[in-house]
Amino acid sequence: MNMLEVNDLSISFIQYSNGLRQKNIRVISDLNVAIKTGEVLAAVGASGSGKSLLAHAILGILPNNSRMTGTIKYNGEVLTPERQADLRGKEIALVPQSVNYLDPLMQVGAQVRNGSKNKEAVIAQREVFSRYNLASHVERLFPFQLSGGMARRVLVSTAIVSGARLVIADEPTPGLDAVAVKETLDFFRELANQGCAVMVITHDIETALKIADRIAVFYAGTTVEIASAEDFAGQGDELRHPYSKALWQALPQNRFEPIDGFQPSSNELHGGCLFAPRCSIATSRCASVLPAAREVRQGMVRCIYAS
Repeated sequence: MNMLEVNDLSISFIQYSNGLRQKNIRVISDLNVAIKTGEVLAAVGASGSGKSLLAHAILGILPNNSRMTGTIKYNGEVLTPERQADLRGKEIALVPQSVNYLDPLMQVGAQVRNGSKNKEAVIAQREVFSRYNLASHVERLFPFQLSGGMARRVLVSTAIVSGARLVIADEPTPGLDAVAVKETLDFFRELANQGCAVMVITHDIETALKIADRIAVFYAGTTVEIASAEDFAGQGDELRHPYSKALWQALPQNRFEPIDGFQPSSNELHGGCLFAPRCSIATSRCASVLPAAREVRQGMVRCIYAS
């Protein structure tokens, strides 16, 4: 069963220039993704590809100048703004990318306990801190007194004690040492094994593959492929989209071949395949219409030539 379903999601922002001239900038286009109960889905892509924006849309924390179309469902029901507010921080939890999400005026232990539905919130918080090698006195510290790695472990602790059923982790491992990275990933895997749905947002395919069941590849504001983690092997022959293959082959342990060109910015998007200007197999057909999402070999892809 899908715990989360995102269908045909598009997000744009209204901006003003030259006085009162209004401009509508689309940053996410026709994005589709779903996460099953008990699954870890990794959202992988370059900065600016829409991964974090998707997380904010799910939680209902987009800026006021945003406009959204499409549907987001949680447990089969549409996530209205009212339902998002009710579930946010309870059944749906975010491990944010920036440690600035921590309240600078509150001790971190109290912040973690505030998100707990457990009557024994203090015990739950201390158990999690102990598992993350956060000393007992850390709960009395304020965010400015933490190192970057400590602050990130506090953020992860907040999601773990919340009892959430859907956990979205936005770049949860930067600043952590190798041991803490493994422990953090293991916790997310453990949450999924206990019946939660977990989305891990990262630019690092290697990190994602350590725990993910499926990988959603983002490019310029849409999903270009959703594939099983097992498809990322060898030279990437099982992958369906040219961008996914290029990302895989750019890794040092593979061909270490860089991708020519750059991901287009939101004001440079056109009506055709967004990857076409950088794609070695693109033809004139690719320039006219954004390819529809379709199923190919038990995966999703947006490429008219995928087979």
